Amino acid sequence: MPKESFTLEEATRKLEGYCAYQERCHQEVVTKLQGMGMIPLAIDTIVSHLIKENYLNEERFAKSFARGKFNIKKWGKKRIVAELKVRDISKYNIQSALNEIDDNQYLKTFEALAKKRLELIKDKDIQKKKKKLADYLLYRGWEPNLVYDKVNELIS
Repeated sequence: MPKESFTLEEATRKLEGYCAYQERCHQEVVTKLQGMGMIPLAIDTIVSHLIKENYLNEERFAKSFARGKFNIKKWGKKRIVAELKVRDISKYNIQSALNEIDDNQYLKTFEALAKKRLELIKDKDIQKKKKKLADYLLYRGWEPNLVYDKVNELIS
């Protein structure tokens, strides 16, 4: 049980700040409210208030998430989709988030990431080198067809 208890107004203000600080998905907000010891009726009331006042918007969250993970962490689309699904984001919003990523920029980023990682792999054995590069790129969520084509192109 949490030590503090919150009134509906206090919890609402606290969550407005939580959502204003950075984009949040519905699941994060509900989890936060549950952690604050709020009852289901209060959670529903606060979540609908946050949506109505535009503090909470799943499409905006998904777009921001996709842009951030691609631009900063250099994740591929498969990883971004998987992470959005874990957060219960709808297919429509996932698709709309993927549209935020420019195809040309996507391929340039992939190319640069693959070359940069290859320079860091010191293995002499060609097969081990290929496996390490492929594993790294696949873990980052890049599509297998892109990964294997690039690995074969860079290591021969």
